[in-house]
Amino acid sequence: MVFTTHIFVFYFLPLVLLVYFNLPYRWRNLFITIMSYVFYGWWKPWFVILMMISTIMDFIWARVIAKPNATSGRRKVAVAACCATNLALLGFFKYYMFSVESLNSLLEFAGLPAFRILRITLPIGISFYTFHSLSYVIDVYRGHAKPAKNFFDYSCFVALFPDLVAGPIIRYHTLADQIAYREHNMTRFASGVAIFILGFAKKILLANTMGDVADAVFNAAAPGFAAAWFGLLAYAFQIYFDFCGYSDMAVGLGRMLGFEFMKNFDAPYRSESITEIWRRWHISLSSVLRDYLYYPLGGNRKGEMRTHVNLAIVMLLGGLWHGAKWQFVVWGGYHGLLLGFERWRGRKSAYERLPRSVRIASTFLLMLFSWVLFRAENLTSASRYFGAMFGFVPANSTAPVLAAEIYRPHFVGIMALCAYLTFQRVQAFDWSLEPHTWQRLPLLVSLFLFALIVMFNQAFNPFLYFQF
Repeated sequence: MVFTTHIFVFYFLPLVLLVYFNLPYRWRNLFITIMSYVFYGWWKPWFVILMMISTIMDFIWARVIAKPNATSGRRKVAVAACCATNLALLGFFKYYMFSVESLNSLLEFAGLPAFRILRITLPIGISFYTFHSLSYVIDVYRGHAKPAKNFFDYSCFVALFPDLVAGPIIRYHTLADQIAYREHNMTRFASGVAIFILGFAKKILLANTMGDVADAVFNAAAPGFAAAWFGLLAYAFQIYFDFCGYSDMAVGLGRMLGFEFMKNFDAPYRSESITEIWRRWHISLSSVLRDYLYYPLGGNRKGEMRTHVNLAIVMLLGGLWHGAKWQFVVWGGYHGLLLGFERWRGRKSAYERLPRSVRIASTFLLMLFSWVLFRAENLTSASRYFGAMFGFVPANSTAPVLAAEIYRPHFVGIMALCAYLTFQRVQAFDWSLEPHTWQRLPLLVSLFLFALIVMFNQAFNPFLYFQF
């Protein structure tokens, strides 16, 4: 199920809220778990079985680790087994086809027969709930979190539908107290409604519109210089408002149910360096990679060379986490090189002495280059698109038709609005926390109704991060 569908807006969400607030408190976590399974199983019911197996398995591992009489060796074996089983499941469903296809390419190059590829359906959101489960068990092992009091509390954490399939990545110790007890009041509920509407509008009105432009340009054989840059800008705004919009909706839904999730985006395109942008973009993922990968590898504690190696490993794996394709590995390597360079300069960019507006523009330009790798179907398509951006691949005879399609006043106006909202200081997360939210109700309702009307006139358009 998707937040931006009539099934969710008119049926699922009202039913959840109506039943939830009329249940005794002790039954609410169980009810959230059941409805989260319904939400997740809406695509394919068997997805629920896989998530349930992972949930039961990790709940048991944490119990084994937390036993008072558990020896150090037994705890290490338990956490190692937990990591191995979770990563094996994730690896099979997400990376099996990528691995075999890469191996077959090598075999074909060597003139050897290729393996037969078993086609695997990637369960939506498996990366996110696997990170949730792994972080829980590892935090219990490290002593950063106490094990869940019962299975229903833990299953509620893993399956919590607002952030189940696309984040933000929530850690158990930050939510444990809220699972045990959370306060419900009109102020929190109102702020939740406000930020949900803003996120809904971001997705429907901005991200989907920019997605139409980006799809048209990236699917063109030879878009030409100007169209290539226009399409890339459209994709940069699409992926930002798509994922930021989802995170806003997740935060809003969480507040309606009494939960408070972390802020996942902090005006990332206003950053003045690549180091800063990774403190502002998908903040929950950056913190997970830092705490569960970068620090265990040694962080910056083992010399300058080891620090650069650790950064490279983290970003390469971070790229591969986003997708089982070589362009994501190159994307991660590109950011690893930029972060390593800025680390070598004391976390400063090469353009630190330029005016602030130029620093922001330079960082945004570097980010744009990486989005080509993120959007292209493969490395060949990415290289062809770069060629169009720099005039090495001339536009073909269909370029005027493409130009007429993408430079329509509606698209140009939405892109201008995206640019304004992207680079202004106040973000939806902060705006929703301001007092007197109810006084803005007429504006919010009008925006929501307009977004609903537009939604019914759009083709089904799932969130981009569902594929990761």
